[in-house]
Amino acid sequence: MKLIVGLGNPGKAYEDTRHNIGFKVIDYLSRQWNAPLTQSKFKGMYAVSHRPEGKVMLLKPLTYMNLSGESVSALMDYYDINLEDIIVIYDDLDLPTGQLRLRQKGSAGGHNGIKSLIQHLGNQEFNRLRIGISRPPTGMKVPDYVLQRFSEEEIPEITAAIKKSAAACETGLSKPYVEVMNEFNGV
Repeated sequence: MKLIVGLGNPGKAYEDTRHNIGFKVIDYLSRQWNAPLTQSKFKGMYAVSHRPEGKVMLLKPLTYMNLSGESVSALMDYYDINLEDIIVIYDDLDLPTGQLRLRQKGSAGGHNGIKSLIQHLGNQEFNRLRIGISRPPTGMKVPDYVLQRFSEEEIPEITAAIKKSAAACETGLSKPYVEVMNEFNGV
């Protein structure tokens, strides 16, 4: 079984914020696959999709970003999902808006959701798909920036990034992640 996790914060107030780009990709895949996120367990909302490549779970942790690892590790333990079978999607301040960066391992890089995952999984070797949200303007604090909605000018780039991210996740169901990285990095 494969697991695709989108990181974000639950609730209307956070719905379309930069920090919730991971949730947006999961919502997009859920619609594309006709797999509504109706199951609530493991401190998250999830769906199971029966794909030609096998069973795939889509997960949106509802623990708030800083505790994402609680939800992911509980679900992985229950379903006995291997680390190499997950993809975690999240925002990245160090990439230009809409640019993708895929990696198989690494540090948290200051991202609290990834910090929580590394802590709860006891490992930093898991597949990641980062979506650029750029840096805040001078004088704006990072928390204020990531909890802000995208500007009208950014919407086309973000919409394209969501679709490319979904395509990368789908490709990752049938190809080794290193091949997915080669195909989608930097797009």
